Amino acid sequence: MTLVARGLSRTFKQHVAVADATLTLTPGRITGLVGPNGAGKTTLLLMLAGLLRPSSGGIELDGAPIAPEALRPRVGWMPDVFGTWDSLTPTEILTTFAKLYGVPSGEARTRAHALLERVHLSEFADRPAQVLSRGQKQRLGFARAMVHHPPVLLLDEPASGMDPRSRFELRDSLRALAGSGVAVLVSSHILSELAEMVDDVVMMARGRTEPPPESTTSTWRIRLLGEPAGGGVLVSFATEAEAAEHLQQVVADGTDVVEFARATNALEDSYFALEADRT
Repeated sequence: MTLVARGLSRTFKQHVAVADATLTLTPGRITGLVGPNGAGKTTLLLMLAGLLRPSSGGIELDGAPIAPEALRPRVGWMPDVFGTWDSLTPTEILTTFAKLYGVPSGEARTRAHALLERVHLSEFADRPAQVLSRGQKQRLGFARAMVHHPPVLLLDEPASGMDPRSRFELRDSLRALAGSGVAVLVSSHILSELAEMVDDVVMMARGRTEPPPESTTSTWRIRLLGEPAGGGVLVSFATEAEAAEHLQQVVADGTDVVEFARATNALEDSYFALEADRT
């Protein structure tokens, strides 16, 4: 299902959290939502999840306007911090949420076990959720977002608190979900990881969405022989040709270069080109 948001805004008394947000989430594609703290990303996600009514603007699903209460069953929502009932087990939590989405009891329990295996929490299936670490609760939150097989998946800082292996598996799972036709939106500040998985990017600043700005420079790391790993200097170039010309000149001068590589990816360059206040 294709989800389209047009001109969304949300005001809390005198504070404008989202001024004008427009985006399209397409089945089979992962969209990255990027912006500084306070840009309005979480408020936008809550509106897209049907959990917060827009002050103005509208949301369409497959070309038809849809109200928040009708949107909720179609969307999987993973907040940046997944609050759990600590006295319940992961199996009970997932089964309860599945039932709330109308999944029959037997199927709900089957889905719970399958999802816990998928996020590598089977050994904690029948233990109180209070024993889970922050990263494990994030994985449980990811499972909960998928429990009703939603066609649209929204994730707010999903990798927060996860260890490197879990982050890799999360990226792999999201690519698999997109491959099955799910429309995925991921909000994250981990731009290096986000760049590896997204098909599209929406930037957000001061409550407004906009296409990624064209970066006028790229940053490269130059490390010379004898300098420690991770050392060297950062130099900005307007084009790759300019970077190559600089490297040729340094080598021609007799300098021993052991590392010359981009220090940022294209998404990071676009983010740094975004004219937004640091918050």
